[in-house]
Amino acid sequence: MNCWPPPSSISSLRAIPLETVLPLCGAQRDRHDRRKWHTAQGVLAVTGTKFMNWTQGVGGGGAIDLVIHLHRLDFKAALDWLGQRFAPVGPPAAPAPAPQRPFERPAPDPAQLGRVQRYLVTQRAIPAALVQWLTQSDSLYADRRANVVFLMRPLWATCSQPIPAAVGAELRGTSAYRWRGLAPGSRKDHGCFGMPPLPLASQDPPRPKVILCESAIDALSCFALHPKSYCLSTAGARPDPAWLGLLLRRGCHVFCGFDADPTGDAMAQALIGLHPTVQRLRPPAHDWNDLLKSRP
Repeated sequence: MNCWPPPSSISSLRAIPLETVLPLCGAQRDRHDRRKWHTAQGVLAVTGTKFMNWTQGVGGGGAIDLVIHLHRLDFKAALDWLGQRFAPVGPPAAPAPAPQRPFERPAPDPAQLGRVQRYLVTQRAIPAALVQWLTQSDSLYADRRANVVFLMRPLWATCSQPIPAAVGAELRGTSAYRWRGLAPGSRKDHGCFGMPPLPLASQDPPRPKVILCESAIDALSCFALHPKSYCLSTAGARPDPAWLGLLLRRGCHVFCGFDADPTGDAMAQALIGLHPTVQRLRPPAHDWNDLLKSRP
């Protein structure tokens, strides 16, 4: 059965240069900073395929995410919008992308660790024992800006191998200004933040239950609610993380736990269209952290 849309079309539309899409969205390039764009949603900083809205404290990657953000569309509507303007008959003609800078772990700041731990426990309702475990297992720490650093690692390793090196990090601000993003050089298609923090190993059950979540905070929250499952962050609602095929080939029973909102539902529908064995597991609240915080 053919799925909508074809994976090649999604990849082709996502790869359209952001500088080509922004003027069609009514954005104006800043006269003094070529990486800065003024839009109806706020000021965007654009670096390669990544963008960050400093006005709203949110960002994304690729042309599809950009159109979703600027026009407040769902996933399908964003594909239609791009498809009407850039017919994906083949890979878009674009300069070869610059080599991505290597990932370097953000420098830890032990002086900020207490603040980060209090944020997770008091504001996010993450069990204190779980936060302590993550800290001791080198999966979570604080940087000098008091961001929570959630390390992203490859999924699979055998028991005889050491824990693989991190391939990226999700960052979460702990101040009143809500902010999240990825550390520079992060390769979210090469790994993810997961709970439990160790990679899925050879002694795991033949068909482990895996729940995909939109962020590290949600993966932590989901694991607190479903402690017998693996809860993995896709670092943003997206229908085609590169490592998902590995989970399916290993026989994992995969559930899509994206947020209970139009974007989460559209992304879940697109993901299941690409991978029909995946099932929807919609949070009873807006997201898994909201559900965790609502518990008595």
